[in-house]
Amino acid sequence: MSNKHSSTLWDHHSAVAGAPAGFTMRGCVPANPDGVEVMLERWQAGSSEPPHSHPGNDMTVVVEGQMRIQFFRRGEGGALLPDGAPLTLNAGETGYVSAGRIHDAQYLQDCKLVYVHERAFGFQDEA
Repeated sequence: MSNKHSSTLWDHHSAVAGAPAGFTMRGCVPANPDGVEVMLERWQAGSSEPPHSHPGNDMTVVVEGQMRIQFFRRGEGGALLPDGAPLTLNAGETGYVSAGRIHDAQYLQDCKLVYVHERAFGFQDEA
């Protein structure tokens, strides 16, 4: 996960008729096949997600709480190996995960998240 704004989630924006100058938006799928899916998520402290990946790039904004993400890579025989140190995100922080990147998530505090997925959402269990 990175805090870079270079994610393709910020591509494919369009001007909106009648909107003020300088405003563009990227709508939601399925109405816009190049759009995004947006979820408002709540996670209880102590809950977690197993290692998984998503078919598109995604962005998580932590509105409340604290979460930790560990990235993984496949080693010999397909074993999952940690890929770097865990990353902790606190309220007010944003993280990006590239399509296909294996990661897990632990929710250290009760969390409220805004989750944005590029195109249609998908979840691939990688455990």
